[in-house]
Amino acid sequence: MTILLDTFHWSQLLQPQYYINNGGLWLLLFVVFAETGLFFGFFLPGDSLLFVAGIYSDTLVAKFIAIFGLNLPQNLWLDLFILFALITVAGILGNTVGYMIGKKVGPAMYDWKENIFFKKKYLMQAQEFYEKHGGGAIVIARFIPIVRTFAPIVAGIVKMDKQKFVYFNIIGSIAWVGSMLCAGHFLQAWILDRFQFDLKKHLEVIVIGIVLVTTVPVILKVLTHKTK
Repeated sequence: MTILLDTFHWSQLLQPQYYINNGGLWLLLFVVFAETGLFFGFFLPGDSLLFVAGIYSDTLVAKFIAIFGLNLPQNLWLDLFILFALITVAGILGNTVGYMIGKKVGPAMYDWKENIFFKKKYLMQAQEFYEKHGGGAIVIARFIPIVRTFAPIVAGIVKMDKQKFVYFNIIGSIAWVGSMLCAGHFLQAWILDRFQFDLKKHLEVIVIGIVLVTTVPVILKVLTHKTK
């Protein structure tokens, strides 16, 4: 424990490899749960962590099933399916908790005093937006860092229809987890075969690449388009 504390640095919390090495699938599931519904989870590396999990799918699943003493054959598709199923459930539960938190604190917010950071018209605008585009927002938010943490909370605050939220919550989690895991596993295999470039030895490239892919389009949208 002393060695871990001496070598730990806060910057490691932004590195997906740290979670894979120190917590395996259990910690991965918690990170996905926290990042998709708890206030403090917004800084966690969800996208890059899932991508790296796809690369290490065989190792993660082997250690996981060994804990339960299961005698399952090592198989590519089975490993990916187990990862996909468990992480998808964690993502769905995370968003559900975020929605419940928002629904709990939401009514009190309408009685808050207005200030430079909070105005009631923002709640009205958010409620109108979620009534029109709530389903799409819940799905798309899964692929945008920070936004995916607060989208379900805001949905709860503005009292988005529960059945509608549940439906798009499931769709969003399936799409996000499935695409990231498959991208990690199959892109790693293709690049290694085609260019003899092992992504396992250059995980910093993955983190930078995913951050650019997920954030640059949003920044460009904000800079080039006026919003109502």
